Amino acid sequence: MANIDLTHHSAADLGDVRPILLEVYAEVYARDLDGPFGSVAAFARRLDGYAAAPGFACAIGVEHGTVVGYAFGYPLPVGARWWLGLTDPVPAAEIAETGRRTFALNELMVRAPWRGTDAAHTIHEALVAGRAEERVTLLVDPTHPKVLALYRRWGYRVLSDLRPAWPDAPLLTVMLREPISGGCGAEP
Repeated sequence: MANIDLTHHSAADLGDVRPILLEVYAEVYARDLDGPFGSVAAFARRLDGYAAAPGFACAIGVEHGTVVGYAFGYPLPVGARWWLGLTDPVPAAEIAETGRRTFALNELMVRAPWRGTDAAHTIHEALVAGRAEERVTLLVDPTHPKVLALYRRWGYRVLSDLRPAWPDAPLLTVMLREPISGGCGAEP
């Protein structure tokens, strides 16, 4: 694992960490900021929505006083909209939520100097380790095969593609990891 310090935050801390999250987002997604979905303002609206969910959690990695990256998410509630827009038939039992079954990883991002150092895996594991949920899910851009392969090495499997109901949302691939902890492998 990367040698970084980790801090954990809840929605109550959002006022303090929001500027950090937006700054890192703007840097990591600098090429995509012109589109309506990719803009910092659109991300800020999504962030506020995620943080409003009960159980929102965030892990931030720091090395020598510099933010390396972060991950955040929340437990899916009963009747979660997360699964709306699946492009493939999926058994209802696979997507049934209890409010304690699935942790949704909304974002995981690491600044360029720390990519390939295992920082992403360290931050990811810090966020999901010890959670009460039995599994974790995330969405990946299917045009990024290296990212899909990375998550597979961490123990995720592909469930389906999905077109979220967000305005201007791209097609995404839904991945699941069961159990929530114990993924293996590091980033390249």
